[in-house]
Amino acid sequence: MSDMTLHQLTQTLCETTGRVMLGLYFLLPGGLMKIFNPNGTAEYMASHGMVFIPFFLVVTIIIQTGGGIAMIVGYQTKLTAFLLAGLTLVISVVMHDFWTLPAGELQTAHETQNFVKNLGIVAGLLVAAGLGAGRWSLDSRR
Repeated sequence: MSDMTLHQLTQTLCETTGRVMLGLYFLLPGGLMKIFNPNGTAEYMASHGMVFIPFFLVVTIIIQTGGGIAMIVGYQTKLTAFLLAGLTLVISVVMHDFWTLPAGELQTAHETQNFVKNLGIVAGLLVAAGLGAGRWSLDSRR
């Protein structure tokens, strides 16, 4: 590490911190929350008109938990980030469809906020998909 310039160290710290934070977002409030509260998640999905809930719940848990862990350690980061970006975009359109709700209501504001937040997460994931995991990752060791 002593061979790194300040610029390289800053870049490495930023890419690693961002990648790990994205991974934690998908692992903790994403996958693990759904594992420990599947009924609550299924009810939420049903309230948004979701179909095939048991199937999509299991698929989402697998992608979010596995993808979160992969992002944290920086394994297959480009593919994982692209997959998580796609999942997040689909979830946003299906579950946070603020445009179908009455204007000015609290639920509409809540769904709008979640939709826009998810677009920011998709943007970060697309950056990770394009640039990769960075120096401090399993990807860089292969």
